[in-house]
Parts: sequence; C-alpha cells; structure tokens
Amino acid sequence: MISNEQLEQHLVNIGGIDHVQVNGDGYHYQLTIVTDAFVGKSKVARQQWVYAQLKDYITTGSLHALSMKTWTKAEWETQRG
Repeated sequence: MISNEQLEQHLVNIGGIDHVQVNGDGYHYQLTIVTDAFVGKSKVARQQWVYAQLKDYITTGSLHALSMKTWTKAEWETQRG
C-alpha cells in the first residue's frame, strides 16, 4: 500500500508537473495531474504517460485502482475559471 503523500511526492519528483493531488483510501486512488507534458496528447496517451510514471507501484501491487484527471496548464486554468 502507498500513501497519498508518497504518491504525490513521487509524481512531483518527476519534474515539470505544475500540480498534483492524490485522494485515496489505500486501494482506490483519484489523481489530478497538471503538466504541459500533456500538450497535444490524447486522453489515452496522457493516461499511458501517468501509468508509465507509476509502473513500479503498479507491478509490485502497491497501487491497485486508479482514476485520473489529466490537464495541461492552460486547460487547468480554464477549467478552474
């Protein structure tokens, strides 16, 4: 099992991420991630990018169910008003 804080820190350490928020109960995690690494990428490509960053947690079973919202910086600013 991985804590929300550990997951957030792992993603922040990647670099180039403007915002990350993790809410989870030890089994299911909801992830919001904002990075311009998503510019020009489809929703599926964005999710694949996130899964690639979390591969070690997924393959060891530390991370089970994950839902995510992926935004570019511009999309995030527009979405938040």
